[in-house]
Amino acid sequence: MSEVSEPDGETEAAVEVTLVPKRGGTSVIWNWFGFKSSDTEQTSVICKVCRRVVTARGGNTSNLFHHLKNMHAREYEEATRAKTSASGTSSTSGARPKTTQLSLQASFTAATPYDKSSKKWKDITRAIALYIAKDMVPIQTIERDGFRYVVHTLDSRYELPGRKFFSQKCLPELYTEVRDRVMNEIRHLEAYSATTDLWSSRTTEPYISLTIHFIDDDWKLRSRCLQTAFFPEDHTGTIIALGLKDALSAWGLDEARLVCMTTDSGANMVRALEINKWTRLACFGHRLHNAIERSVQHDARVARATGMCKKVVSTFSYSWKKKNALTSAQRELKLPPHKLITESPTRWGSRVKMMERVLEQEKAITQVLAADQKSRHLLPTWQDIDVLEAITKALKPLQDFTDALSGEEYVSVSYVKPVLHLLNSNILKPEEDKAGLCEDIKKRVLDYLNEKYKDPATDELLTMATFLDPRFKTTYMSPEKLEEVRSRVATETKALEEKTATDASSTEDQSERETSTAPVQLKKPKHSLGSFFKKCSSAPPKQQGIDMELDGYLLMATADSDSDPLEWWRLQCSHFPRISRLAKKYLCIPATSSPSERAFSTGGNIVTSSRASLKPENVDRLVFLAKNLNV
Repeated sequence: MSEVSEPDGETEAAVEVTLVPKRGGTSVIWNWFGFKSSDTEQTSVICKVCRRVVTARGGNTSNLFHHLKNMHAREYEEATRAKTSASGTSSTSGARPKTTQLSLQASFTAATPYDKSSKKWKDITRAIALYIAKDMVPIQTIERDGFRYVVHTLDSRYELPGRKFFSQKCLPELYTEVRDRVMNEIRHLEAYSATTDLWSSRTTEPYISLTIHFIDDDWKLRSRCLQTAFFPEDHTGTIIALGLKDALSAWGLDEARLVCMTTDSGANMVRALEINKWTRLACFGHRLHNAIERSVQHDARVARATGMCKKVVSTFSYSWKKKNALTSAQRELKLPPHKLITESPTRWGSRVKMMERVLEQEKAITQVLAADQKSRHLLPTWQDIDVLEAITKALKPLQDFTDALSGEEYVSVSYVKPVLHLLNSNILKPEEDKAGLCEDIKKRVLDYLNEKYKDPATDELLTMATFLDPRFKTTYMSPEKLEEVRSRVATETKALEEKTATDASSTEDQSERETSTAPVQLKKPKHSLGSFFKKCSSAPPKQQGIDMELDGYLLMATADSDSDPLEWWRLQCSHFPRISRLAKKYLCIPATSSPSERAFSTGGNIVTSSRASLKPENVDRLVFLAKNLNV
């Protein structure tokens, strides 16, 4: 029992007036107990209910709970509930958690590094290798203090291997793993297309890239960068042709299944594909770039205005004073705070953007240049402004088409004929009642493109691709052309079926040769009566089945222009099994060679000034991993 004493009446009255709470008390029990205000040491605990003094030696609250339990049952229940509630709240809030002491074995385990054969150590090491390859960071990163600190903070038991471990073991093993996966993915392709290009690294070492494109069984357009190979030989058409053949052979790809290769208009690349007798599609972006260059290269007005733009941009690029003055002028004239754009010789769109920005900031540029006597000669004249406006008016709409046709994750080849039709009928169509530089540029660009796309082989390829796109079908072809397309579809469909039958037969023969160990005399089966009827009742001929599919395909409504043609074919391939195979063949062709150029951009991010000594085989390996790794 708790030790209590009963105060007299005077004391009880005094207690009721002067009772104060315990200093620093955290237990809920102190809601029912307190101290006299005169008890500065707080040694005599007094019950607020019955005013009795309860002994609680050393601040122990067990006696206080015992007093409530024996003397005040209702208050004891309240205290118990409050104690339980406070205990649950403290475990989920910011209250100081209860410290659990680790066992001796657990303490040793927490301080022991992972064994290098353990799954945890291998998983972390693989994740770091993936980070190095996918994000194109130097291998030296793992030896930097900041990276080591991050890894140690995330898991102090993990011991980070050295740089050589990643360069000589992890990354080569990762390359082999991804290469095997890609090899299995492309081994049995029925049709594929490709893009290729030549590139020189920061260290002027020449490389040739090869990227293939195909549509998988789920009707998804896939791209795989197979190589960025060191190419030190002379870049003649003959040598390039041999290099491309070797590349396809190294990956086990059948040349006969190559539908088309998209390249730039370089004479050596054109010659290489002629030697190999491969179908070639000229990059639409390069064609458009050449058309624009030819449309303005012999015009003195354009040359003067372009030169003026370049000099103005250069003046502001190399002078921080003029940059600050331009910023001040933009604020004063309430112009957008945009910087001037420098032209890139290999990107025609950058020239148009440079001119647009100069026109946008004309007033601010004029104000800054006029304030400096040394730069007044750069002030654009009204003639220059007229020329710039004419050029941007004629060429700006073309930039959007190039950007749209440069994608590799969606179908682009079937857009080429519709774009050419739109350029002829609307965007570049000359206006009869107008004349001037803008109309001249439009006419020159249009004449060049029409001339280049008159090539019969190219026109036939683009017509097939457009026909097999459910968004266009026969929209951009004449009725006379439709019969030719139907005939070609039938011919190619038959060829695909025969090729499939031949491959299946050869596979079965090979399988039989491998499994047969000794000749076995099989008993000749007797013909049943039903077998004679099977021979007499032949199935509809192939041509009839193809014609039925073509008629059904043409009768279906044209898909929406914003829809995905591959998704349409995924849903309808069971209704058109023959034509859908042809759609896979043609719709995988890219309209531009941008995929290969993107591979070189990846190579540029790898062969940096701090990694200029990378060996060519390591460059190939790192570009391959960066382009094909799935994280």
